Amino acid sequence: MGKSDQIKKVAVIGLGSFGKNLVKTLAKKKNMEIIAIDLDPVRVNEIKHLATQPLIMDATVKENLKSVGIIDVDYAIVSSGPSLEPSILTVHILKELNVTHIIAKALSEDHERILHLVGATEVVFPERDSAEKVGNQITTPNLIDYIPLQSGFVIQEIAPPEDFLGKTLLEIDLRKKFKITVLAIKSIIPDISIINPSSDIIIKDSDILIVFGEEKDIETLHKYTMNS
Repeated sequence: MGKSDQIKKVAVIGLGSFGKNLVKTLAKKKNMEIIAIDLDPVRVNEIKHLATQPLIMDATVKENLKSVGIIDVDYAIVSSGPSLEPSILTVHILKELNVTHIIAKALSEDHERILHLVGATEVVFPERDSAEKVGNQITTPNLIDYIPLQSGFVIQEIAPPEDFLGKTLLEIDLRKKFKITVLAIKSIIPDISIINPSSDIIIKDSDILIVFGEEKDIETLHKYTMNS
């Protein structure tokens, strides 16, 4: 089984607007197992056809999370609200259970600091980060940012995979191989951005590629990079 065929197991804890939309986004992806948890039976019922394990459960109880195999998830996303305490306690429990990737929704800057302190590896604000973006970041490791356009086209910022490094844009030839155009290269070292880069530019590990193309073609590129 190739890397792109491996099943990812994700827990979404809290099924308000953010959590529900995140489940919907993840359910569109292949090879996903989704544990969806909320205390409200109505919310769980709304997404039960999309989740592998739709659960009416209190996620602030450690034994509850252990009993559903939360230890084995690749990502846990905590979007409990509107109170701060449940999300803080849930993140703390997930950290104690050694969950590797814990993404939590913050309601304020103070809440963000606390979530980081108790163990969140990433904190998002709904105003700044859409559920769709988080879902795509989970399923596409090289993806940095994602802008959907009309008619099935997208602009993405991606970290170059290892086999692109040291090669020129001409050598990797994304336009010919994947029908994808490199609009710009953002270089961290030195800190510059190159718009419409020439084909002889050599790609470094500190570069970020801004690419444009149809979503299906960019997904093909991501599958290639995950298997390379």
